[in-house]
Amino acid sequence: MMATAEQPDWVNRVYCEDALAGLARIPDGSVDLILTDPPYNLGKDYGNASDQQSVADYLRWTEQWIDAALPKLKANGSLYIFLTWRYSPEIFVMLKQRMAMMNEIIWDRRVPSMGGSVRSFSSVHDTIGFFVKRKDYYFDLDAVRIAYDAATKKARSRSIFIGAKWLEVGYNPKDLWSVSRLHKEHPERADHPTQKPLEIIERMVKASCPPGGVVLDLFMGSGTTALAAKRCGRDFVGFELNPDYCAIIEQRLAALSRELAEPAAPQAEKKAPAKRRAAATGAAPKAAKAATKKPAAAKKLPAVKKAPARKARSVSVPEDVVV
Repeated sequence: MMATAEQPDWVNRVYCEDALAGLARIPDGSVDLILTDPPYNLGKDYGNASDQQSVADYLRWTEQWIDAALPKLKANGSLYIFLTWRYSPEIFVMLKQRMAMMNEIIWDRRVPSMGGSVRSFSSVHDTIGFFVKRKDYYFDLDAVRIAYDAATKKARSRSIFIGAKWLEVGYNPKDLWSVSRLHKEHPERADHPTQKPLEIIERMVKASCPPGGVVLDLFMGSGTTALAAKRCGRDFVGFELNPDYCAIIEQRLAALSRELAEPAAPQAEKKAPAKRRAAATGAAPKAAKAATKKPAAAKKLPAVKKAPARKARSVSVPEDVVV
């Protein structure tokens, strides 16, 4: 997906290169949101050795890309970072020295209760850090509120709750997000081992990037951040080392472009009231036309033979029945 004539040439592009080298393409102070899911250093195979470093090398590398990326943020920009409990304490300290931490969000992946470790508790969550540069950071809570269910609204139907704005607009998402991981059969699933659900990424984009703003992802993976940005009316820029993942991103973006280009299904035109149609067409309403016509002659009903007289019973007769 290429930039338009009104946009810089680096917008809406995914560069198949190392982010540390490619960040020089992006001007400082030009990005509204950094949303990224770096390697967790758990030994996974991403087609390179980025997830197979020593602890010291991993933390040193993390500090390098953080210092290279943060200048790209606008003054009121924000950052979301996916991490594992193994390294989140150290990386959170790095970021706290550079930004203000607003939330530690726990993503409950809804992992089934089977298998797992027998020497520790099973790990079923990812940790997400939410950081901002200054106090007047952009945050649109109304864009991500969650509607109350019918039972909650019914329980608060007493007169004291009538007109309560909070009951109508929904509630603020808590810092525990229970969203299922993407199973192999999931329609969103691409060929990537740590793909994140669109539901989570879109919530971050809507809350922390203004419409028309730019989202930066240094580790694009399967391209979910790019898709979420375009689906939400934002722009994106990102980097990915693995050429196979870059190809997946291109395919997913092309499929999204086709989906967005499809014309919406036409809706049935609503019938306007007779008076309004008459005013528009100059025709008299049906009721007025009917008033000018002569009443139709009443049809004679065939004679009905009288039934033999019976003893009257005290039965109540409806008013609309003639006896």
